[in-house]
Amino acid sequence: MDFIIKQIEKGKPFFEKISRNIYLSAIRDGFLTAMPVILFSSIFILIAAVPNSFGFYWPDNISNWLWKVYGYSMGVVGLLVAGTTARCLTESMNRTMPKNKVINSVSTMLAAIVGFLLLSVNQIEGGFSTDYMGTKGLMAAFVSAFVTVNIYKFCVKKDITIKMPKEVPGTISQTFKDVFPFGFSVLAMVCIDLAVRSITGTSFAEAIINMLQPLFTAADGYLGISIIWGAMAFFWFVGVHGPSIVEPAIAAIIYANVATNLELFNAGQHASNVLTVGLGNFVGTMGGTGATLIVPFIFLLCARSKQLKAVGKASVVPVCFAVNEPLLFAAPIILNPYFFVPFLLTPMVNVCIFKFFVDVIGMNSFMYVLPWATPAPLGLILGTGFSLWAFALIAVLIVVDFIIYLPFCKAYDSRLLEVELEKANEESKEEAKETLTEPKVALSTSDGEIEVASDLVDRVAKSMNVLVLCAGAGTSAMLANALEEGAKECDVPISSAAGAYGSHYEIMKDFDMIILAPQVGSYYDDIKQDTDRLGIKLVATKGAEYINLTRAPKKAVDFVISQIG
Repeated sequence: MDFIIKQIEKGKPFFEKISRNIYLSAIRDGFLTAMPVILFSSIFILIAAVPNSFGFYWPDNISNWLWKVYGYSMGVVGLLVAGTTARCLTESMNRTMPKNKVINSVSTMLAAIVGFLLLSVNQIEGGFSTDYMGTKGLMAAFVSAFVTVNIYKFCVKKDITIKMPKEVPGTISQTFKDVFPFGFSVLAMVCIDLAVRSITGTSFAEAIINMLQPLFTAADGYLGISIIWGAMAFFWFVGVHGPSIVEPAIAAIIYANVATNLELFNAGQHASNVLTVGLGNFVGTMGGTGATLIVPFIFLLCARSKQLKAVGKASVVPVCFAVNEPLLFAAPIILNPYFFVPFLLTPMVNVCIFKFFVDVIGMNSFMYVLPWATPAPLGLILGTGFSLWAFALIAVLIVVDFIIYLPFCKAYDSRLLEVELEKANEESKEEAKETLTEPKVALSTSDGEIEVASDLVDRVAKSMNVLVLCAGAGTSAMLANALEEGAKECDVPISSAAGAYGSHYEIMKDFDMIILAPQVGSYYDDIKQDTDRLGIKLVATKGAEYINLTRAPKKAVDFVISQIG
């Protein structure tokens, strides 16, 4: 097993390169930017639809209003994602552009939105159809964003623009600079729209979904969903944030299927599409990638080693909210041969069990989008409309996951217990030797922690703002909170905030230091270009180091201050 792990580890640079692909990153970051809209709309859809499961129906005027809010938020998410994806891709493109040749991200957003409308909207009498402006139009949104930004890149590099005299104000000059790339981008979308409609008789958004339907159908099968969530776990096991690689490739279909399931349910039919965003958040990655919800409880109840007992105690609450980095890096699970099999196998088994419940037993699949940090049992129950089968499924998943993980946890625990006993024996021998040779003087601090060095504190001459970035703003909040607590205890002028990588572009200029959590460490070279330009200190952390800092506020402050010099 150690040999297999070493061979897998050799491929880590390649996997990191994939995760840093600017197009995959643009899709991920574009979705992340639009997530407040998705989560906001989910509140209204839950209020509108969930009471129906208990036989309660809102009056028509209230129901219509709730659905209207949903329609004008989630119903146009494709349009919004076209703009946010274009903006994120523009930011990535600008890092490699020649000096003094910068693509206007606001202009690319507008052009991508116009292009999306051309590719997705059908004109009807008295207006236009909005059927493909929501999640069904996401593929068109990505195409519009990618084509638009590349056309802008070409025009800016080749100086295909309207040049104004130097006396013209910059804002006005920029407007004229963007006329040609904007026009070419829209013209490209017009050509695509005309070509597709002449061949298929439908919009591009509808045509591409019809064309990819066989692939989506295959991905919705047992083999397809097993490969998807097995791949996420595999990449994370290597140390590369798996969802960053896999989710962008399936983003369009997992959100579109949620909307389709809701339509089927409202029509009195079976919500049968399994491949949804909820399948990942609350089944495949129940408790985080690797379906680790049950692992901290196994450590607490069954482990005999001090290390796993401590890890279980520290990680049980975060894991319940799908933040499992404290478990992954502290146990550790990442690149640990003992956990290779259960870490990959458990999510694959979970998604297959869910599909069995949907296909064979007849349970409805996920119909609502909920925040990823919702505890998995609650998310599964809410997302499927309070189905009675969902309660039974939760019990089955917990039992199955316990059975899969238990033998591997016990084997690793036995190994750690042997190491701890050996270490304890060695320490007792050393203590006995020291007792015979020379007396000891015991020194201790008031709280047992390392005090922050006073000369380092003196280096903080002014208030320092620190931004901690991770993949979803969950793990980063742990260190940000520790820094805030440590700063108060040590009376040091440090303030901190947590964020998700990809949504940091607009706020990073307001900070003096950015700390990358381990799961986004592969983006160091990318963000380094931005931080160097803005004069911001950038620090990357490793797994165990990061987790230790989250647990020791004063050490976290000491770490930040030590980076200044």
